[in-house]
Amino acid sequence: MRPTRTQDQRDAITVEIGYALFSAAFAAALALGAVSGPALLFHLPLAVEKMLITSGIMLAVALFAVRVVTVLIRFGRAAGAQPSHPGRTNPDS
Repeated sequence: MRPTRTQDQRDAITVEIGYALFSAAFAAALALGAVSGPALLFHLPLAVEKMLITSGIMLAVALFAVRVVTVLIRFGRAAGAQPSHPGRTNPDS
């Protein structure tokens, strides 16, 4: 049986998911702009433009996924490291 979560825990999870999605979207947009930007700003051969845009999209998607997963894993580990007794620093006390 799974223990029920408190409202504070559910709120923390919601905020962390929002942070993970927002920061991942921001990082992906920066990567996409950095890689695909030259193709949009300069007149380059068609093959080079397509390669830059495709590479930028692939990098952005991968970066988005990695960022979301790492933020949520780090949150899960931090949440599990809390003392079992509020106000006590040693879980065995």
